[in-house]
Amino acid sequence: MRLKTVLSSLIGRHTIVRPVHLSGERALASIAFDDFPKDAWTLGGPVLARHGVRATYYTAGGFCGRRVDGTRFYDADDLHALSAAGHEIGCHGFNHRPVPELSPRELAQDAARNADFLKPFLAGSAAASYAFPYGRVSRAAKRFLAPRFSSLRGTHEGPNRGRVDLAQLNVVSLETRLWNPAALQATIRQAAHHGSWLIFYTHDVSDSPGPYGSTPDMLDQALRQAAAAGIDILPVREAVRIAFG
Repeated sequence: MRLKTVLSSLIGRHTIVRPVHLSGERALASIAFDDFPKDAWTLGGPVLARHGVRATYYTAGGFCGRRVDGTRFYDADDLHALSAAGHEIGCHGFNHRPVPELSPRELAQDAARNADFLKPFLAGSAAASYAFPYGRVSRAAKRFLAPRFSSLRGTHEGPNRGRVDLAQLNVVSLETRLWNPAALQATIRQAAHHGSWLIFYTHDVSDSPGPYGSTPDMLDQALRQAAAAGIDILPVREAVRIAFG
């Protein structure tokens, strides 16, 4: 199953579903948290507030109020609080299963279930932004999900520049497993020069994060450097509107 999932993702990445062109006239950045662990809000939220930045929290409904593999996830109060603060609630699938493992019927059911879960926190509306669980994609899933969201996001590293697939946006990891301050600074500098859109992403936020998380200082560094480079930081849904009309 893992080999099938990897191959499906490779093929899916090279299947462009929603091609658009990023003009390069204005550099943008977004901050995204996947799943999301509770401390992405309780510890990450104050860092964002100090910078006056709003983020996108890609939410897997099945994690609400739970502790999974030692990670404590968000609860309903967290969703209400971050929404009230102007942050974006995005969709990350309900059961957080890689989409290549789902049949068309299972994919539709999972998407509908997460949409129903999120409605109370979105004033009855639908989430605009979607992130593929584990970054795994398939051609069928991209084609199914693309009409239902303003953007889909993967975990392929890189800026969004020039020809962009809105059905699989690139990211820049802030995770400890890939943390490289010099590379981060160079990426931000190049984005400012080329007018790229950077989507920084991570999971948990703590003083001792796991390999897929960040410290508050790492998050602070990314925000400070982007601001110093003159890059506006917006939730994903707003960046899509500005970048692509």
